[in-house]
Amino acid sequence: MTASRRARVAIVTKSTLDDGCTRYAQGGIAVAIGDDDSMQQHFDDTMAAGRGLCDPAAVRVLVEEGPARVSELAGLGMAFDADASGLSLGREAAHSRARIVHSGGDATGSAVETTLLRAVQAAGVRAVEHATVERLLLDAGGRCCGIACSCADGTTVVLRAPAVVLATGGASALWLDTTNPQTATGDGIALAYQAGADVAGLEFEQFHPTALAIPGARRHLISEAVRGEGAIVVDEHGSRFLLDDDPRGELAGRDVVARAIHQRLQRTGNTHVFLDCRPIGDRVARRFPSIFATCEAHGIDLRRDLVPIAPAAHYTIGGVRTDLRGATSLPGLYACGEIASSGVHGANRLASNSLLEALVFGHRAGNASLADTGEMPPSTPAGRAVQHRTTPSAAAHDAALERLRSEMTGHAGVVRDAAGLGTALAVSEAIGDEAEANGDAALHRAASVASLICSSALAREESRGAHFRSDFPEPSAGWHGAIAMQHQRREEGVRNA
Repeated sequence: MTASRRARVAIVTKSTLDDGCTRYAQGGIAVAIGDDDSMQQHFDDTMAAGRGLCDPAAVRVLVEEGPARVSELAGLGMAFDADASGLSLGREAAHSRARIVHSGGDATGSAVETTLLRAVQAAGVRAVEHATVERLLLDAGGRCCGIACSCADGTTVVLRAPAVVLATGGASALWLDTTNPQTATGDGIALAYQAGADVAGLEFEQFHPTALAIPGARRHLISEAVRGEGAIVVDEHGSRFLLDDDPRGELAGRDVVARAIHQRLQRTGNTHVFLDCRPIGDRVARRFPSIFATCEAHGIDLRRDLVPIAPAAHYTIGGVRTDLRGATSLPGLYACGEIASSGVHGANRLASNSLLEALVFGHRAGNASLADTGEMPPSTPAGRAVQHRTTPSAAAHDAALERLRSEMTGHAGVVRDAAGLGTALAVSEAIGDEAEANGDAALHRAASVASLICSSALAREESRGAHFRSDFPEPSAGWHGAIAMQHQRREEGVRNA
């Protein structure tokens, strides 16, 4: 939206414009607008959740510019839930105040997506759907100057531009149990890394602790806001075991809750614990209509039934390294949203800061791309001509991707160790090599990102936030910086005191 007001913009997506993680965001947008709240308190909560790895300057930008971005959404026609006192504010885990604005109860992400798509279409932005970006184009000076993408009809399209903004989401679909769509396999991270941009923080994958756990069914997200409203987590005996790990219980940080549930399942051999929404009463159907309907479709009534839950891969905290403007280390390339490692989340994302980050740094990336390029004409791509893609076997692709996901689930999940990560790394690299030999570029990208994740997790020999090593169970003062990697130059020990 920001760039479309002053430049010609095209959006390229490998599915449809409305297929992404944004629409699945249930909780809302965290902004300090309550009478008992302040930007400093939001800043403090975010820094505490990040376990010492947040960039204070980035967090300051996030909390200070957030209210303006929410107002902008309202100006575009998005309706936020309100009560007699004004905007309705919810509370989620690790927030010291109720500061989550929401829309449609638990349909905030869908409302954001609908609002922005309507604005994009009204602005006449060109949309290229069902197109897979095969590589970023670089000019002779090493500046990103466009993309080459393959379309569903087998043709190859080259789009040249003085600026490319990656907003491709994360890589949580590299695990078997995930709240994300199956398209979230880290394509943008792989493309940026292969072009020479720095990536960072990929060891930090956030597992949401409360995903619906029904055999054969998609792991539907059950928002943290449900626990914020009073739902509790219990085991098969009705015990609130989370209190054994943290006095905050259900309102502890996501990493703490997910790990406590995971460890309970490992000890008992069960596939799930339970979320008890009965303390919320009949209000649960009104406050969380989408979650209520989803559970009802599986024969679960939130007003009287326990909900089977288990952790699931949910959010990729690390990604393509960006500065405060959304610029990457590769000139002409920008990134925003879940694909970006902006420094906001550190080692553990605070609930409902994700939509906020996308809005704040998406706005900044749009402005930066315009400011940096000005009226500069598109560069001419250097190097070889774009080749038509090879069409790999769908069955072989699916089987290899399933094997990759199985390895990541078994060895790079909520709790990791060196032996398991080494195994997952070796399998990921082997799958990547095989995919490259077979001309399966999509699988090669997925395997490349899995390899980066495992390499980062192996390098960080400590436990911090969403990254927990059973062989290094404590945080270390020697690991206060980010692990950054660049193609053909892996800096696995970059530590900034």
